[in-house]
Amino acid sequence: MARADLILGLVRSASQHDDATFTRTVEALIAEEREKQHHVLADRIESALRRNGGNGNGRSNGFPDLVESEPGPGVEVLTPERTLASLVLPQSVRVACEELIEEQQRVALLRAHGLEPRHRLLLAGPPGNGKTSLAEAIAEALYLPIVRIRYEAVIGSFLGETGARLAKVFEFARTRRCVLFLDEFDAIAKERGDEHETGEIKRVVSSLLLFVDEVPSHVILIAASNHPELLDRAAHRRFEIHFDLPIPTHAQRAAYFEAFLSSFDKKPGYTPRRLADATETASFSQLHDLTLDIRRRHVLQPDRDLRHLIEQRVRRLREDTS
Repeated sequence: MARADLILGLVRSASQHDDATFTRTVEALIAEEREKQHHVLADRIESALRRNGGNGNGRSNGFPDLVESEPGPGVEVLTPERTLASLVLPQSVRVACEELIEEQQRVALLRAHGLEPRHRLLLAGPPGNGKTSLAEAIAEALYLPIVRIRYEAVIGSFLGETGARLAKVFEFARTRRCVLFLDEFDAIAKERGDEHETGEIKRVVSSLLLFVDEVPSHVILIAASNHPELLDRAAHRRFEIHFDLPIPTHAQRAAYFEAFLSSFDKKPGYTPRRLADATETASFSQLHDLTLDIRRRHVLQPDRDLRHLIEQRVRRLREDTS
């Protein structure tokens, strides 16, 4: 049974001939039915909304066409696996993520008081420091799929092509509960005041910001950028939450290595603090690759001295990053 607030919203928007609100409410209803695994009903509602002249009088109902349930070109739907507990995060970021997750889980209570949950996040920081992992962990905590844009399939060379393809991606995401992840957000949300950018890019950015504004609250939109200074100034204002994820601090690296070293049966001869000292400029991605490499060699060569193995791999990391 659909929620009372959605039914009331449908009746109110239909009686007021508010097509935009009617469409958003129906999309929320479709997303809720999909979450309940009522896919047949969701498909039928989506099909009814998509049809023009569906009221029997042969006239268009004025609502925008929706895409089919299957993702089109430029869209990947992924199942998250990484958990929030597995990430080493600043305490402020962890608390903010937990609050966001609670708001999404208790949306009925918020709506009973005329409130909507926050659902737009902007993640910034150097590459390899957890932006993609954090988006995946939020999706995992909410039991939602990740819808990710593949820019090579979306960005076209012909006038108007990119905007039309982006529209289809957002239309696909709107009718399902999901995390819509826009990695490398600066690639499509560049500053429009840059005189070196073409008029087409500026039109794409304007369209993109409109799409972001129209994302309903049952879709968690997460954008990530390695270069937030390149983003259009208006893009920053579209997001309710901003996280900076810099390279890990000494304390974060020590916590990461403490969990890693505790997984071995025998003492490796290194302390977490010493490993943190030796990996001063490493990103979380580099730390992950380092520990995976050590585990891999230890499994293949269990009799090899673990202390010597760690020392060798850390030295190699420092040479690669120097």
